[in-house]
Amino acid sequence: MSHSTLDTADRGGYVNRYGPTSARAVPAQKQRLTTPTVDIHAHVAVPEAAAYIAPHMVLNDVAMVRHSNDETKGINITQDADRKVAMVDMDDRLAVLDAMGIDFQVVAPPPFQCYYSLPLEHAVKGSRMVNEGIAGFVAKRPDRFAGLGTVPLQDAAEAVKELDYCVNELGFKGVEILTNVHGAELSAPQFAPFWKRAEELGALVMIHPNGFTHGDRFHDHYFSNVIGNPLETTIALHHLIFSGTLERMPDLKILAVHGGGYLPSYSGRIDHAWGARKDSHSDLPNPPTHYLRKIYFDNVVFTPHQSEYLVKVYGADKIVMGTDYPYDMCDYDPVEHVISAGLSDEDRAKVAGGTAARLLGLTF
Repeated sequence: MSHSTLDTADRGGYVNRYGPTSARAVPAQKQRLTTPTVDIHAHVAVPEAAAYIAPHMVLNDVAMVRHSNDETKGINITQDADRKVAMVDMDDRLAVLDAMGIDFQVVAPPPFQCYYSLPLEHAVKGSRMVNEGIAGFVAKRPDRFAGLGTVPLQDAAEAVKELDYCVNELGFKGVEILTNVHGAELSAPQFAPFWKRAEELGALVMIHPNGFTHGDRFHDHYFSNVIGNPLETTIALHHLIFSGTLERMPDLKILAVHGGGYLPSYSGRIDHAWGARKDSHSDLPNPPTHYLRKIYFDNVVFTPHQSEYLVKVYGADKIVMGTDYPYDMCDYDPVEHVISAGLSDEDRAKVAGGTAARLLGLTF
């Protein structure tokens, strides 16, 4: 199925639906913006890397697979077939962007192409294949695309090498990492060299979940994604804040996708705990939300009131437009979402593209 039609996949009944979200009303007529629009959260696959990795990958090591029932696994197989064109084809992608009213898109690997569970030698080679594949995709239309790479984060030294290659050789704007490294927290001391190098390079680090690591209660109803993915991001941000990582490295550029998970909408609890308990104070000189406000969030939250809330609390200089294309959990009308959020003209222009352009050094 070509996603350029943004339609419904109907294979033996209702399986996967791609198109307007059910979380908000569909407008009678699409509205578009005259200011630049940037989708900062989308995915491009590299089949060559997937083929190389396949003999070495244990799928059950991936939380999204491990904590899904048979129905969900079957639907995901259908989705993989649906997305074969959308994940790799340039012309199809451009048709979708034009239909969405998106001028520029930042593409990152699918979460499954962050190879943290593999033996290091295969993770290093596979990551390089992914990065070169994404670079090749972006090079075809640099006026419409920029890339984020991946790194073998299970080894900080190798991750630093690949980060340097991504930024200095391939011209990427940064990298995507998962919310944990095969169960280890991103704030663990062994990953500090990666974070320090990312800060030195001014590279954007996009934090993306791939199922909840302890999702024994999430097997049904696609809860591994619906609940688990935002919860994973929530936990990762808590650890990065309370560990002091963001205190020690104040210039890190971090993007937390899916609106940052649940933390941005319930942030008062971390400040209360910091003030009320020694074990939650963590020797942080500032309240935890001081560090939370350093994070960028995309607006893949589906409802205008939630987008409006993010802008009101964290400012339009920290909120960027995303889609999560081409998954079924994608927002297929992101520009309309920005328009419907009740923002001022200035804030609307920032969220739609201005903040991302400033963050990534894009010019139009």
